[in-house]
Amino acid sequence: MRVKICGITGYEDAMTAIDSGADALGFVFYPPSPRYISPEAAKAIITRLPPFVEKVGLFVNEEADAINTAAQHSGITLAQIHFDAPAALFEALTLPAIRVVRAAHPEDAAAHPDEYRLVDAYCEGYGGMGKRLNLEWFDGVDCSKIILAGGLTPENISECLAYGFYALDVSSGVEASKGKKDPEKVRRFITKAKG
Repeated sequence: MRVKICGITGYEDAMTAIDSGADALGFVFYPPSPRYISPEAAKAIITRLPPFVEKVGLFVNEEADAINTAAQHSGITLAQIHFDAPAALFEALTLPAIRVVRAAHPEDAAAHPDEYRLVDAYCEGYGGMGKRLNLEWFDGVDCSKIILAGGLTPENISECLAYGFYALDVSSGVEASKGKKDPEKVRRFITKAKG
C-alpha cells in the first residue's frame, strides 16, 4: 500500500514522513487553505529531499500555464487537479497529473475507471475538511487505481485495507495542528497502511 502525506509545510515534517515510509508528499498550492505553501517555499523543502519520493502539487481552479510555472519553480513531480478540468488542461501540462474525484454519490466512486485518480469526499471547500467517504460505495468497485482520501486517521485506516486501494492520502488525520504534522500519528498511519 502506497501512502501520501499531504499538507507538508516544513522540512522536518517532510523528513518525518519519508523516514516513516511515505511514498509521496503533498504541497498545497491553494492560497485559501490553512496548509498553503508557496512554490518558492516548497522548493526550499524539495531541494533538500532524498531521491525517489514523489512530490505532488495540489491545484484548485488554475490554468495550465500557472500550474506549469508553479511546477517549474517548486520542483514538484506530479500535479493533483482538484477541480473539473477539461481534457485540454491535462494535455497542456508539462508534468504528469492526476484527477481528483470529489465523490458526492455512490456512482462517483467508480468514475474514470481506466485512469489513476484520487477519490475524496465532496464538500463545499477544497481539501483538508477531514470528511470521510462511505466505504460501502467501493463494494464491487475495482479500487486498484484509486487513491483514497478524506477523513483517514491511524484509528480508522484498517477499515480501508481490504478494498485494495492503490494508495491512501492523509493530511488532517496526522496533524498536531493545521499545517503541522504529529510525528507519532504519521508513523502509526504509515505502519498500519504498509503492515
